[in-house]
Amino acid sequence: MALSGFTVEFTSPVSATKLFNAGIIDGHNLGPKLMPQVIESIAILEGDGGVGTIKQANFTDVVPFKYTKERVDILDKENLEYKSTLIEGGQLGKKVEWASNHITVESASDGGCVYKVSSEYKTLPGVEFTDEEIQFAKNGIAGMFKAVESYVLANPDAYA
Repeated sequence: MALSGFTVEFTSPVSATKLFNAGIIDGHNLGPKLMPQVIESIAILEGDGGVGTIKQANFTDVVPFKYTKERVDILDKENLEYKSTLIEGGQLGKKVEWASNHITVESASDGGCVYKVSSEYKTLPGVEFTDEEIQFAKNGIAGMFKAVESYVLANPDAYA
């Protein structure tokens, strides 16, 4: 059992608040709309979107698992911070004992922002992720980031 993880970081001309509101606060609506080839749907199963909320994302066949259920652990709208933990689906019980994503969005001096996603997980005994599997996860995060960023740039009045 190894504790592992990775971090990806993106810079954007979009303001930190707009990107956080679009990608995190409204991500359950935007995800399926912007990436229907990957995300079939995202539903809030319990809660109001804040800490303790349970969300389920259902994926298309391009993802190696059908769904994930995540619990919101941190939702700090003032400091633009979000953390969720995988509680069902995905690779839970197959390859990982637990997994979480921690997202921070920081304002940049040029009016844009730095968007950082840190994924952390504990693999099951004898399990290691291949470089290709880790790159697949990073590409998924990058794809969602770029889709949300493009949407906000094309719709400047959204999430004002």
